[in-house]
Amino acid sequence: MTPSTNDTAWRARAAAPFDLEKAPARGSRGMVVTNHPLASAAGAEMLAAGGNAVDAAVAALFALSVLEPMMVGPLGGGFAHLRRPDGTHEVLEGQGRCPLGVGPASFEPDPAAPPGALDAVGRRNAVGRTAVATPGNLAAWCELLARHGRLPLADVLEPAIRHAARGFAATPYLADCVADCAADLLRDETIARVFLPGGAPLRAGTRVVNGALADTLRQVVRDGPAALYSGPIGEALVADMARHDAFLSKEDLARYRTSALEPLRSRYRGFEIVGPPPPCSGPLHVGQMLNLLEGFDLRAAGFGSADASHLLAEALKIAFADRAAATADPEHVPVPIARLLSREYAALRRADIDPLRARAQAAGVSPEDGAHTTHLTVADRDGWIVSATQTINSLFGARYMVPGTGLIPNNYLYVFDPHPGRANSLAPGKRVTSSMAPLIVLRDGVPRWALGLPGGLRIFPSAMQALVNLIDHGMSLQEAVEAPRLWTQGFQLELEPGFPQAVADALGARGHDVLRVPNVGGGMCAVGVDADGLLEGAACWRADGTPVGVGGGLARAGVRFLPEARRP
Repeated sequence: MTPSTNDTAWRARAAAPFDLEKAPARGSRGMVVTNHPLASAAGAEMLAAGGNAVDAAVAALFALSVLEPMMVGPLGGGFAHLRRPDGTHEVLEGQGRCPLGVGPASFEPDPAAPPGALDAVGRRNAVGRTAVATPGNLAAWCELLARHGRLPLADVLEPAIRHAARGFAATPYLADCVADCAADLLRDETIARVFLPGGAPLRAGTRVVNGALADTLRQVVRDGPAALYSGPIGEALVADMARHDAFLSKEDLARYRTSALEPLRSRYRGFEIVGPPPPCSGPLHVGQMLNLLEGFDLRAAGFGSADASHLLAEALKIAFADRAAATADPEHVPVPIARLLSREYAALRRADIDPLRARAQAAGVSPEDGAHTTHLTVADRDGWIVSATQTINSLFGARYMVPGTGLIPNNYLYVFDPHPGRANSLAPGKRVTSSMAPLIVLRDGVPRWALGLPGGLRIFPSAMQALVNLIDHGMSLQEAVEAPRLWTQGFQLELEPGFPQAVADALGARGHDVLRVPNVGGGMCAVGVDADGLLEGAACWRADGTPVGVGGGLARAGVRFLPEARRP
């Protein structure tokens, strides 16, 4: 359905069986959707200044490093998925890598950890300097801008520097995240000074100022990414590591390189889904699950029904079993991509699903022989589309701040399996395997939707459900991103509050261990493109997501303002 420009009328016409909390935005010249209103405004500022979607995306990412510091920053990693105006796609990978001093036995697995957890004794792989992987975000963002942007780095970084230096009002979302992590943050004086003034978590509305980060970003304007990988910012980071007997070294920074990857493509009911390949696992397992689900009539089952929800849960179990067994950095582990995306394998695994009973699902593949996060989606009228998911992994990453820089490092080593001998075990130089899913969906070769979200292991299952909402259930873009989600890795089945209790009871009767949760995954950011090229942006209630559309334009050529004296 087409949203009305009248918010109340549009909400009243919503067809889905749940309430909507936000409304979409529309624009003819560009659309920026991020998980903070000021970051979306930073991107829109670049479009208004004559920049393209790449300029807008990079400006928004740097702004999010200031405004959403618990989710993303230059010392993190991620994937940027681009579609160019000529219809070609590109994936720029800036994932973190294991430092050279890290090996399979660097951490002792915690024997008290629950099934599927990756905890190490003493939380050494999760909190503090020993949890930090070689960062890739700064290199990737600057490379993205240099290769495809129109505006200089100084212009693109200006909104982020402004917000860091002058400060901004903390949202309730940021305040809640600080409170959730307060015990860890208090252990580091530098980060506590910013987010726990006086020793107490900041409150919503508090002005957050990070002057050290503003100075660091000014250094990036002067030196580019070299400021980190061979310059003063990197020297400060490495010196701090050495003082704490941690792994990251000067050599790790000097050796870091981004990668340009060939996009992964899969199909579902006449649509083509395009996204990053491994070590990004999201699009691979989205394609796997949609292949499997294509054999069921989800539309007839109805959104949110016990039948449809059961099928989604069983597909998730299968995907997670296969992910654990065989998905990792393909430079270290041969990932069976063709097998996972084949129709034959989908048919084989479809037979493992009992439509009336929950089952334990084992992996059907093995390696072949041979984080809390943020997401933004940006599009412009020229045909550039950027779907980028970026992270420092957990909330506030490694939960400390590098002294003198204002930067929060990632805790990416928590994503690796601390047990040796597994697909995702630690190894020197190994790239982080991610659940990110920055997707662009095509119909007959034409972009229809671009979307993604934060949420760690809940990212690609949530992205898959959004596609089912759009394709099978015919939802609007706003409905699809806000719709109630479910998630399971093979243990408990998490259900958001939007699922009726009768559905939860029916799933429990089928053998699912149902757990009610406030939310599954984070705030989805999506852009839709209609047949006339008009852009629609949507963000959901799970974060501070805000779509900002750009319309209008410059004056018609030849227009003049005539002084009063010359008028008849």
